[in-house]
Amino acid sequence: FLEDCGTYFPEVKSHPDKYLQRCPESVKKWLKQLKSAGKILLLITSSHSDYCRLLCEHILGNDFEEYFDIVITNALKPGFFSHTPNQRPFRTLENDEEQEALLSLDKPGWYSQGNAIQLYELLKKMTGKLDPKVVYFGDSMHSDIFPARHYSNWETVFILEELLGDKVVVPAETESEPLEKKGKYEGDQLKAPYFVSKQWGSFFVDRLPGLENAEETLVRTWSCKCISTYSTIAIPSLEAIADLPLDYRFTRFSSNTSAIAGYYPSPPRALLPNEESVTTK
Repeated sequence: FLEDCGTYFPEVKSHPDKYLQRCPESVKKWLKQLKSAGKILLLITSSHSDYCRLLCEHILGNDFEEYFDIVITNALKPGFFSHTPNQRPFRTLENDEEQEALLSLDKPGWYSQGNAIQLYELLKKMTGKLDPKVVYFGDSMHSDIFPARHYSNWETVFILEELLGDKVVVPAETESEPLEKKGKYEGDQLKAPYFVSKQWGSFFVDRLPGLENAEETLVRTWSCKCISTYSTIAIPSLEAIADLPLDYRFTRFSSNTSAIAGYYPSPPRALLPNEESVTTK
């Protein structure tokens, strides 16, 4: 990014509108409401600070730093959650260049690298609580959701774009629902990538052919099992919850034996029919 070489960074720098979607006003308002309510807001990204700055200024605006109390770049998730302070200390930044390693985090600000252990100690100081509750939003099971739950035992909200699949017009050859049931994404205004894969089928369910004349069996995919195991809830986007009251009570995956309880605003259609007969693969 700094050297402005290669094919990726120069292109994004020159044409950010071509590749980046601006944050909806409802989400920006929601972030401000959270901060006004006394919540500590963190941004943790594996991107380096210069690239993060470009993205956030375009997506949120030049005042993006005002939305967050703590910004951590070059976090190299999932290692951010599994590494010890000695393995991965925090570093200060000066003109987007990493400086000396820190023995501890003493105040909010913008840092590079780091680890969840020292971050949690800072959150204890900032909140005055021995066990502050953290809700972590992420869109990667590998880098965000699993490590945040497994290593840090944080609450996790999985941003799962596959949940948008039910609301997109499906091509005629794979049409399974009448047009009047397509919801707000009618017509051609929203295209792929949310079509069900012709090669792999549903992200959530596999259909196994039965032996001889037996009916096919529905089994939940490994990915689907991970969602209900490591996520507190799963949502299609931040925009889906931005207008809800801050004290809205979501139904967690762990609230009962149902593997679809934590999907908001609704479970994927593939999991709804004959739910009781669906097993885990």
